[in-house]
Formats: sequence, structure tokens, C-alpha cells
Amino acid sequence: MTDFQLIADRVEIEALRGEFTDAATMGDFDRLAALFTPDGALRMPNVPVELVGHEQMRAWGERRDAFVELFVQQTHPGSIRLDGDTATGRAYMQEVIKTRDGQWHRNFAIYHDRYARTADGWRFTERVYEVRLLDEDRPEK
Repeated sequence: MTDFQLIADRVEIEALRGEFTDAATMGDFDRLAALFTPDGALRMPNVPVELVGHEQMRAWGERRDAFVELFVQQTHPGSIRLDGDTATGRAYMQEVIKTRDGQWHRNFAIYHDRYARTADGWRFTERVYEVRLLDEDRPEK
């Protein structure tokens, strides 16, 4: 593998993580699901939610919209370890959430990722959400 290919792979994986953040924040769960392999999994043990496959991910979006009024996610670069057509990585993130019943949540978390190169580019095979800090105080007005 050339140095150029290694750089291209890293840029593509970082773009994949950015697309996930944008899709989650904008509530576009069709796009979010397409970022995973068909049997890919999004695991959120702290929620607790485990979504396997595109249909479960799309359905989660409808459920989330029923109880979340505001959702903003910011993801920051972490690590990427390439191994041919697969890779692993971590991304660090922060979320602000307001539920429809007026509760506020601020999370600092880590995504533990597994990726695979597909005919359509890099995709998640697994994304595990680990909350490191959950702040449920209401922000000052």
C-alpha cells in the first residue's frame, strides 16, 4: 500500500465520522444507516440501545424524534489504525440534548469504531458509544 493510499484512507474515515455526526445532528437516519455495512451495529450501552442493520437504525430515528426536542453532536478527531481493508479507531465527542419534557443532558463520550473498506468506500461495521461524563443540570438562561 502506498503512502498516498494510507493518507486517502485516513481522510475517508475521518469524512465518514463527520458524516455520521452531521446525520445524527440533523436527524437524517436514512443517511446515518447508509454509513454502516448492512450488518453493521451501533451500540449505546449507556442509553441502553443496540441497533443492528439499516432498518433498526432508521427506526431509532423515529423513536428518538418522539422524545428529543434538540440534539447537537460535536465529534473531535481521535485515533485511526489501518489494517488493509479494515480499521479501528476512536472519536471523542460531546452532545447537548434537550428532551421534549424539558430535561437537558450534556455528554462527553468516546466512540469505539470498527471500519471496513467496501465498494462504496469506508463504512462502519461497529460503533460503540461510551459515555465518560453525563451532566444533567439545566443550563442557565
